[in-house]
Amino acid sequence: MKAIIHANSRTYTIFVDQPIDISIPLRAAKDNVNAWYLPPPKIYPAVIKNWTGSVKSGASVNFNSIEFNPHAHGTHTECVGHITEEVHSINSCLKQFLFVAEVITVVPEKNGEDLVISEKQLRYAIGNKKREAVVIRTLPNTKDKLNRQYANSNPPYLSEAAAVYLRTKGVKHLLVDMPSVDKENDDGQLLAHKAFWDVDGDVRMEATITELIYVPNRVKDGKYILNLLIAPFQNDASPSKPVLYMLYD
Repeated sequence: MKAIIHANSRTYTIFVDQPIDISIPLRAAKDNVNAWYLPPPKIYPAVIKNWTGSVKSGASVNFNSIEFNPHAHGTHTECVGHITEEVHSINSCLKQFLFVAEVITVVPEKNGEDLVISEKQLRYAIGNKKREAVVIRTLPNTKDKLNRQYANSNPPYLSEAAAVYLRTKGVKHLLVDMPSVDKENDDGQLLAHKAFWDVDGDVRMEATITELIYVPNRVKDGKYILNLLIAPFQNDASPSKPVLYMLYD
């Protein structure tokens, strides 16, 4: 199936039966990707009196309950409500789901004991391109990102200047393969989050940050159509399924 998309005075062709899923699924397992010091997610049959929601246990349907945290247990998309006292929901903030995106690959730079994505790196990778969304893949890019245990590992993050640069470039949707755009332990400063959403200025309610993605090595850097799919949670963040589509003439 082919779709023609008109955006920013350009016409793009995609094949919707050729999706590139860059999400990490949530599994009830100890090796499920994990961050922020939480136990693994749980998926288990609901029990109501003497009835258990499992076909294996004799029920007519499987009827599971799920315990998880969207920020810790897989690919998730968050809105500015993640860092504000006022409640804002990703389900209300994200109203459009198809975007022109640029996939870039960077090697975080050593800065003391940290690995940081700098403004200079982003300027070099993006150049004069104007994109609604930027997808950042970090190197090394091994498959253990699918089940990495990030707690107390000080993963790479974005500098505040890098986040400001993306904001001033007009990037509304930032996707990263790290558990956070900020340092794991930063005493609550959240400099990159605050800079990207411009919380001290004209707050960007429509902007989103998606974390814990995985971009396979076979996916080349360049321009794609992004379909940013979320679950309709009235919460600051939701599990999400970002999908890329290659562009054709």
